[in-house]
Amino acid sequence: MKKGGHWDEKGEVRMVDVGEKKITKREAKAHATVKMSPDTMVLVREGKIPKGDVLGCAKIAGILAAKNTQHMIPMCHPLPINWVDLKFTLNEVKNQIDIESEVRVEAKTGVEMEALAAVAVSALTIYDMCKGIDKEMEISEIHLLKKAGGRSGTYKRKSRG
Repeated sequence: MKKGGHWDEKGEVRMVDVGEKKITKREAKAHATVKMSPDTMVLVREGKIPKGDVLGCAKIAGILAAKNTQHMIPMCHPLPINWVDLKFTLNEVKNQIDIESEVRVEAKTGVEMEALAAVAVSALTIYDMCKGIDKEMEISEIHLLKKAGGRSGTYKRKSRG
């Protein structure tokens, strides 16, 4: 049976003990995409979605997701998040909204899951706000862009495509 990380000596799942790690500055960035119809894209851009401010609501949802990742992902440590931000790029050529999150913390473990949770929940919120108009939206391309800090150093995603 596997041992180490989230596995104990009996092969049972466990939370990783970060007690001996040093507190360091850490950050992570993540990305997600929501593809939609051209008509939906126009309504989002013009602020005419009946449920309200799509991007404002999605930003708040993403921030809350980052702050509450420990409640959604069983083995995530509670972290004292210093800062979360989300940016939205409306790409009307591809009829998609690109979402990017950035999360910062000073802690014993990283914030990759918090950054990923932020873009995922933000994308789900966009879907929820627009589903009455466009049920064929697609959420895709959820991935880590960058992480910095901690023992493993800096990771930056290489372009794929």
